[in-house]
Amino acid sequence: MLAPTKVALSTQVALSLVDLGDRRSRDVLVLLPGLGDSWRSYEAVLPHLPSSIRTIAISQRGHGDSDKPQTHYSIRDFEADLQGLLDALGVRRAVIAGHSSASIVARRFALDHPERVAGLVLEGSFVNLAGVPDEVKAKFAALTDPIPREFARDFNAGTFLHPPPASFVDAMVDESLKAPARVWRESFASLVEYDDARALPALATPTLIVWGELDGIIDRRATEALARSIHFSKLLAYGNVGHTPHWEVPERFARDVVAFIEQCRAP
Repeated sequence: MLAPTKVALSTQVALSLVDLGDRRSRDVLVLLPGLGDSWRSYEAVLPHLPSSIRTIAISQRGHGDSDKPQTHYSIRDFEADLQGLLDALGVRRAVIAGHSSASIVARRFALDHPERVAGLVLEGSFVNLAGVPDEVKAKFAALTDPIPREFARDFNAGTFLHPPPASFVDAMVDESLKAPARVWRESFASLVEYDDARALPALATPTLIVWGELDGIIDRRATEALARSIHFSKLLAYGNVGHTPHWEVPERFARDVVAFIEQCRAP
């Protein structure tokens, strides 16, 4: 089993992460898991990534075994941590891959720091969450500690079509329960309020949009709208897959990300 480390950042938090592959490589991949997930979300992907690529999978603040401050869980806070992480690890430029809510963090970072982003992988992403029903907002706003295991299990189950091994799903539920209620509440509220739609056409970073055609959260219309908004994007649709392709088809996801990194490589 992989042994994570913790890295202290200039943002006054320490993040739990795994840092694999050649530390001298110019090809660096940073994997950002979505709301409720830790770096372990990518456990099935990591074995399929070559050691020639330095791969850094992290648990964002409030998640997994990373520090959990009492507040500050906005998109901008997660973005600041990403900048602090690259600085702390001495990474000048990387391909940033974000799943679901974390794809917004990756996008924000690319908009603000384009010189540090070789490419973007946006998995299960969207333009914004303006249409989220009030009852869903209320459900997150009402969360208190301890988070019910049933909530975490239902939340995870809604992200895949074909279940990964039961042991993996149980592990992901356990990881979700490490995030306190305040993290879920503030992170989700910030996500709903955030809207970078007007800025997206200015995004000049090569972008791979990965989407499962049977995604029960983000539909084709929303995904195609995102692809149209980002001029330098390519939409890769996975048939018979749900919201989390890197869980359902980790080997294919890894293969596609590696091919994308090769395309983003500076001449």
